[in-house]
Amino acid sequence: MAELVIKDALSFLVAFVLVTIITPFVQKKSIELGFVDRPNPRKIHSTPIPVTGGIALFLAFFISQFLIRGFSKEFLGFFIASCLILAIGLVDDWYKSQGKELSALPKFIIQILACSIVFFMGIQIEGITNPFTHKFISFPVWFQYIATVIWLFGVTTVINFIDGIDGLAAGITTISGTTLFFVALMNLSIISTARVSTYMAAALVGVSSAFLIFNRHPAKIFMGDSGATFLGFVLGTIAVEGTFKVATVVSLIVPILTLGLPIFDNLFVIFKRIKEGKPIYQADRSQVHFRLLEAGLNQKQTVLFLYLVSICFSLTSLIIMLLARR
Repeated sequence: MAELVIKDALSFLVAFVLVTIITPFVQKKSIELGFVDRPNPRKIHSTPIPVTGGIALFLAFFISQFLIRGFSKEFLGFFIASCLILAIGLVDDWYKSQGKELSALPKFIIQILACSIVFFMGIQIEGITNPFTHKFISFPVWFQYIATVIWLFGVTTVINFIDGIDGLAAGITTISGTTLFFVALMNLSIISTARVSTYMAAALVGVSSAFLIFNRHPAKIFMGDSGATFLGFVLGTIAVEGTFKVATVVSLIVPILTLGLPIFDNLFVIFKRIKEGKPIYQADRSQVHFRLLEAGLNQKQTVLFLYLVSICFSLTSLIIMLLARR
């Protein structure tokens, strides 16, 4: 047990330290290349901000994971898929830095491809335990695929959508990642891949909390779509490996509640855009953070309030998990 605690701690510390080292370098190069997020009527910031923080998050996370876990079939699949997520995010960020918009279709195709890769490399939702008979019911392969891809794509998208003001996505990821870490710990005895989830969650909390040093208001660098989609993709994968791999009724609820703030907010946004006849991916100011700003809160107040809401969701999920174990 002591060895496991040490590995989790190292996973966190290596990821945290690497972000603090890599981010200033990435920030400098981003400015030199003009890879910055320029102000527009929808943006809150008034000066160009480097938008390549996702590179630092990606490098720090995977260096930490390689040192702690080494390579495996699932790790290789996850790494390749994450490279695709980062790459299409960077392309999208570059287009925006040049005052252009990348079509939603290539982003959708690449993200679905990334989700498919991790599925076929073994990261998948396999079935559910009948709450009455306690017998495991294995899903058909086609349903395993659909469930896994929808979950991964959905979490990737909602974290990206909520990344609208300084420190929000990084903070929500830190809170959700911490919760999923404890959920995976509780599942060590029943899910074989939960051990991997604790390493991943520790590293994710390390990179996201360290990034807040640079991304809290007033932000010196943004994570961009590349960083936000990468964080969402990792969160979704952690939930699959640590909770959904062999799901129970409770384990279906827990990750959804853990990510309750971005999930429910973005469901509201999607339905609102559909009702108004707007494309789902068309950016606007309907997310909860924009609504709170328009209600009179400043950026710091908005972020702290949403952190509190996210913590409440996370605590509720942990309480449900504990009660189910009694």
